[in-house]
Amino acid sequence: MANVSPTRGDMSTHPDVSEMRTRYDRMLGGRDVALVDGPVFLLGLYCAVSPWIVHYSAGQPALMTHNLIVGTAIGVLALGFTAAPARMYGLSWAMCALGIWMIIAPWVVGSSPDAGVVVNNIIIGALALILGLMCAGTAAKSVPRS
Repeated sequence: MANVSPTRGDMSTHPDVSEMRTRYDRMLGGRDVALVDGPVFLLGLYCAVSPWIVHYSAGQPALMTHNLIVGTAIGVLALGFTAAPARMYGLSWAMCALGIWMIIAPWVVGSSPDAGVVVNNIIIGALALILGLMCAGTAAKSVPRS
């Protein structure tokens, strides 16, 4: 019969303790900004569907396609941040670049955009820039120094 007593032995005597610690550290490594992954994904989703929410798909067809592509890119970055954080947080600066691009895109991509289009893209761009800076700052702090 198995011993099911509530007292357990000390894990420090386990023969695989060093391997378990290494695996545990590897699994949790780079997850300092896990709380940012969700908002980044939601921002990308909103950016992709915003032309239909703000109703500028008919008046600004170029911006409609642009926001769909950039929103998809932001969403893919967020999924990458979640799936492979150690590899992807180096791309946090790409979020910042996408945020700056979203701020200036109505004048570069669009043709005489109205105030709703401009305000929508500025808010999306500012949020992408802020979230990208948060990801990049946290990733820079979590990189081990040699």
